[in-house]
Amino acid sequence: MQQRLTFNWTALALRGVVAIVFGIIAIVLPGITLGALILLFAAYALVDGVSLLITGIRHHEGNRPDWLLILTGILGIFVGIVAAILPGVTALFLLAIIGAWAVVIGALEIVAAYRLRKEISGEWLLTLEGVISIAFGIYVFVFPGAGAIALVLLIGIYAIISGVTLLALALRMRSLADRFGGDCRGSATPAS
Repeated sequence: MQQRLTFNWTALALRGVVAIVFGIIAIVLPGITLGALILLFAAYALVDGVSLLITGIRHHEGNRPDWLLILTGILGIFVGIVAAILPGVTALFLLAIIGAWAVVIGALEIVAAYRLRKEISGEWLLTLEGVISIAFGIYVFVFPGAGAIALVLLIGIYAIISGVTLLALALRMRSLADRFGGDCRGSATPAS
């Protein structure tokens, strides 16, 4: 099982890179409109959801796909679509979506880290990612009156920290894939 898990490092790396790019844009351009923020968040949630969905389909436990990853991916896609087709939602509603999404994703990442603790090394990075997500989600719920600029900066910081954590986990998974002699693109090949 560990060998199969290591081949999904590219999906983790993609999630990390998208999160970092999203975070940098949010910090560098804090004056963007709420509509643009919604569209950026929608794009991020869609890419993140598709990445998780693909990983869940590709990662099998026995003959079954990993339904936890698939459901998490579907949730991300759903949140991204809702944010994209309803750009006129209020800032408070956007905060509720982002907060709930961060808490749910964080909780699912902690569960996944617990499930994988005997299969991979460095599962603490996935746990840390989950804790960061939950803390961010709770902060958004506790302080909903933060201004739009402050929200953009908080989201940017969260996305960068989350992205760096995911990239660190992806690199760890890649090193495991290299150790098992895989080609790291998603299929196993015998070592030369």
